[in-house]
Amino acid sequence: MDDAAALVVESLTKVFRQQTAVDHISFRVARGRFFGFLGPNGAGKSTTIRMLTGLLRPTAGDAVVEGSRLSRDVLAVKRRIGVLTEDLALYERLTAEEHLLFAARMYGLPRDEARRRTEELLEFLSLADERSKLVVDFSLGMRKKLALACTLVHNPRLIFLDEPLNGIDPVSGRVVMDLLQRLARRGVTLFFTSHVLDVVERLCDEVAVIDRGRIVAQGTLEEIRAQRELGGDASLEDVFLKLVDADVHREDLSWIG
Repeated sequence: MDDAAALVVESLTKVFRQQTAVDHISFRVARGRFFGFLGPNGAGKSTTIRMLTGLLRPTAGDAVVEGSRLSRDVLAVKRRIGVLTEDLALYERLTAEEHLLFAARMYGLPRDEARRRTEELLEFLSLADERSKLVVDFSLGMRKKLALACTLVHNPRLIFLDEPLNGIDPVSGRVVMDLLQRLARRGVTLFFTSHVLDVVERLCDEVAVIDRGRIVAQGTLEEIRAQRELGGDASLEDVFLKLVDADVHREDLSWIG
């Protein structure tokens, strides 16, 4: 077992009705890395994350997540990770405070510690004044911040973040980005997906690009530039478009003069 790795993915595969969504992908993520997982819509990103977090059973392959093999002990995996999904599955008839306390207690935190962490997270994410409001009345940004609080409350060592900044205002977005960078410096591993490539370029130490279910590149931006013989000033967006062979040229719409 690779003790230096937070995540080792071994030929992971998912087939839906004879359609291969994820095709024998393998990669590793070292502990304490801010790891970007990129791809166009439909490339297999969300399917991969659902498999790695125990929400979807692989067709083939396996993974070792923070020392636990996914196929043998999925509950141990779930105890050690935090997951922020794009669909934000929240209990809408709880208040923000109730929801966060519930999440903390479900992870086994003692009552006093659950209360302390709830208070700190509500303050940190500017939700303290909304603590008694039902989640059903929250804006998208407030829901995203509450879901992030629930992701962090048990102090996981590996965190999966699917579009964590969507819908969050610029002030809160900077607070969240600064927090994520501090967590990475303290040895927490962050598995980050986003379509906002300039954010990925600023935050991530390393990226992997998936296209049509297969990993087409992995490494630092500098390493991928060199592999693809791109200039040293090529942005992550330039690299990404090259890797997925994107056709971005379109004729004008007929009614636009």
